[in-house]
Amino acid sequence: MLKQRVITALVLLPVALGGFFLLDGQAFALFIGAVVSLGGWEWARLAGFTAQLQRVAYACVVAVLLFGLYQLPALATWVLLVGVVWWVLATLLVLGYPASSRYWGGAPGKLLIGLLILLPAWQGLVLFKQWPLANGLILAVMVLVWAADIGAYFSGKAFGKRKLAPRVSPGKSWEGLIGGLLTSVLITAAVGVYRGWSGGEMTLGLLGAAVVVLISVVGDLTESMFKRQSGIKDSSNLLPGHGGVLDRIDSLTAAIPVFAALLWLAGWGAL
Repeated sequence: MLKQRVITALVLLPVALGGFFLLDGQAFALFIGAVVSLGGWEWARLAGFTAQLQRVAYACVVAVLLFGLYQLPALATWVLLVGVVWWVLATLLVLGYPASSRYWGGAPGKLLIGLLILLPAWQGLVLFKQWPLANGLILAVMVLVWAADIGAYFSGKAFGKRKLAPRVSPGKSWEGLIGGLLTSVLITAAVGVYRGWSGGEMTLGLLGAAVVVLISVVGDLTESMFKRQSGIKDSSNLLPGHGGVLDRIDSLTAAIPVFAALLWLAGWGAL
């Protein structure tokens, strides 16, 4: 399993880094759109659709909607707003699981939820490319999420006792959450010192980082919630040793639109 994970990572890492940081404009939107559409193919399975034709059809719907959003950039504000509202609701659903599953709306509701997860994440990444720092913003949200994951893993291993969401993801602990949050906040503080942020900018930066990290945890738990309900361990086996695309980007799907919305509120870009 370890060998398989390493080989997959070595093959995909340069492709992913090249796609995220070297492409621009339509090429970037298309690359991210392809990744998100694959996520749609996987989500259809979580929604209860096992037939390949159904899953491919849903992925095509996602792709068509992404194309429409690219042609209508004026909708970006609304897409981000919908994304933020969804992740607030998702927090409540995770906290209330399994009783909250009655609010999912069956298969049609799950398919709609897939759109609420995937489309705002794509929109946020496309916007990052158009704003100041561009690739720096993409790197920033990735570092926040990855640092939180790493910090949570080690602090959870060392100190984890109290379960964070035992009915959703038994392996996560409050101690891990706190450790991951502190790791990302400390990195943000270091960046703020390096860039010479004022006291007010530092405060907003640290608060923003905390919000992004906390919502990224909700993204992870949300996918875990749907996988648990479906009796599925991984979203797919597209990435040998790593599961599926959604298994790799679940935290980012939540973090990206929230991060984009916070940047927009801070005046980083006009929508």
